[in-house]
Amino acid sequence: MALKHCGTLRLETDRLILRQFSVTDAAAMYKNWASDSDVTKFLTWPPHADVNITKAVLEDWVKLYEQKDYYQWAIVPKNNGDEPIGSISVVGMNDDVEMIHIGYCIGKNWWHQGIMSDALNAVMDFFFDVVGANRIESRHDSNNPHSGMVMKKCGMKYEGRLRSSDRNNQGICDADWYALLRNER
Repeated sequence: MALKHCGTLRLETDRLILRQFSVTDAAAMYKNWASDSDVTKFLTWPPHADVNITKAVLEDWVKLYEQKDYYQWAIVPKNNGDEPIGSISVVGMNDDVEMIHIGYCIGKNWWHQGIMSDALNAVMDFFFDVVGANRIESRHDSNNPHSGMVMKKCGMKYEGRLRSSDRNNQGICDADWYALLRNER
C-alpha cells in the first residue's frame, strides 16, 4: 500500500486549528516563536533576525503547498483569533516503508499546556487514517526531554538514543528516537 498524499489539509481539535500558513502570518510567526532563541535552541535553524526572514520563509512554504507530499501546518488556538503560535510539519518521509517523520516547535508562552500534544495527535491521526502511514517517527536532542514527553504522551514508543548522530543550534548532539506503528494504535 502506497502513501496517499493529499497535501496540507485543515485539521481541527477541540481547541486547535491546524492550517496552511499564509505570508500574512509573518509578524505573528516572528513574534511568537521564530525570533526566540529559547524556542530555536534545539532546532536546526537559527532565530530569525528580523521579520523579513520570516516572510521569505513563508513565501517558500506557501509555494510548496502545491505539492501533494508537502505537509506544513500553522498551529492556531481557537481562542487566539487566527494567530499562529507554532508549527508542525513533515521533516522527512520514506514512501517505500510508508514512514512519516514529524518535527514541531511552539512559542514558549504556550509551553507545558498540552497544545503540542494535541497538535501531534491530530497530525498522527491524519497520517494514519488519511495518508495511510505505517510508521510515524520523531526525534529530539536528548538535552530537550520536554520534546520527548510530547512524543510519549501521544503514544510513541522510545526506540533508543543515537549518540552524536544529529546537529542543531547546540552543535553535534545525541538524538532520542520515538515512533508509533499503525498496528500499535
